[in-house]
Amino acid sequence: MEIAFEVSRYNPEEKEGNFYQKFSISARPGNLDDLTVLDSLIRLKEEKDGSLTFRHSCGHGSCGSCAMLINGENRLACKTHLVDLLSQDESRVKVSPLPGFPVIKDLVVDLGSLFEHDREIKPYLVGSDKTSPEEENLQTPEELAPIQEATKCIMCGACTSSCPTYWDNKKYLGPAAFVRAFRWESDSRDESEGERMEVLNDKRGGVWGCNKVFNCNDACPKDIDTVGVIEKLKRKALGF
Repeated sequence: MEIAFEVSRYNPEEKEGNFYQKFSISARPGNLDDLTVLDSLIRLKEEKDGSLTFRHSCGHGSCGSCAMLINGENRLACKTHLVDLLSQDESRVKVSPLPGFPVIKDLVVDLGSLFEHDREIKPYLVGSDKTSPEEENLQTPEELAPIQEATKCIMCGACTSSCPTYWDNKKYLGPAAFVRAFRWESDSRDESEGERMEVLNDKRGGVWGCNKVFNCNDACPKDIDTVGVIEKLKRKALGF
């Protein structure tokens, strides 16, 4: 069977701007269960057009580099199977770059702002002068439990890219930064003494910009309850 693809193309060195290019690949119906969008893009690049540009690395949902807009939803290309996309109502696969970020080329976007916001929330344990570097900073399973969900974040950008507040306000830190902030701010070993909360409580870019649209929850490939995390940060900002 032939599978139709529409892939967003953009080359900054050419004048035509963004457009969708149509491709097709052949596959046996029985192989669709195993064929992913990433597999298909690699085939398109190898067999149809070597200039097609996209990011990918691990191929099993750990690195987050292949996040893109697939049939209108932010997904990881390596974890999205064609069998889940194709139906009687949907006979083609449409692939675009993540929305909300500047496009560098084709499906590759500039994630500089994502990582800049991540740096703002200090994504590491903040210690004090009393903490000895010669000692292990241990944590019990019970202390880990409240933050374990947040540790699953792979910084793919799918959640932030799906957020209407972020589309409108690039100073807004975004869901990914909030999940990462919660992971470190709520760590039993952290001694930041409110430094992160000062950033998170900011009216322009902090957690109060969240309108609970739940796009971030739907987009997260790790099923993190991002809105729930943000609500916990709001309560913490209020002193609860």
